[in-house]
Amino acid sequence: MEDSWVLFMLMLAIFSVKVAANSEGDALYALRRNLHDPGNVLQSWDPTLVNPCTWFHVTCDRDNRVTRLDLGNARLSGSLVRDLGRLTHLQYLELYKNNLVGRIPKELGNLKSLVSLDLYHNNLSGDIPPSLGKLKSLRFLRLNGNKLTGRIPRELMNLSSLKIIDLSENDLCGTIPTSGSLSKFTEKSFENNPRLNGPELMGSVVYDLGCN
Repeated sequence: MEDSWVLFMLMLAIFSVKVAANSEGDALYALRRNLHDPGNVLQSWDPTLVNPCTWFHVTCDRDNRVTRLDLGNARLSGSLVRDLGRLTHLQYLELYKNNLVGRIPKELGNLKSLVSLDLYHNNLSGDIPPSLGKLKSLRFLRLNGNKLTGRIPRELMNLSSLKIIDLSENDLCGTIPTSGSLSKFTEKSFENNPRLNGPELMGSVVYDLGCN
């Protein structure tokens, strides 16, 4: 009886890993369907495989959970998908220097293991999602060289692990929050935003100055 119980628990664990891997494969394949790939860098992304760990530009841990997506400078165009928020073990999301358009999905705030978010030098637009403030492990946030608008979310002040932030070369407005984790960064991290009015001075400069 005890042997049967151990076997059952082992099979359940294996099934759980496979389900998680398939879910991550589905999320990545949703991204592939949303992208134009003239260089065929995503050619190996076959949704019929057991998991995406054999796909090029995808790295997994020993449990076959996706931890890296390396698609920087890959000549991709299209937009990001909310399904990326299902990659809860992802640590590195590298999609810089492509031609991505549209908004940054708020679901990226679900990537609780994320260390590096590099979306710089694309054509992304819309606001920076406040949900990114939930990424407590995030060390590198580079969104420079896009067409992002709106205020810098105050929620980013909660990113205590942050080592590098670059929001330069966008169309952000208002003032630069100067409390919490953002207090250690210079104006260089925010330069070349024509509607950004410099550091926030508590009590004397309105946070959304220049956003109307």
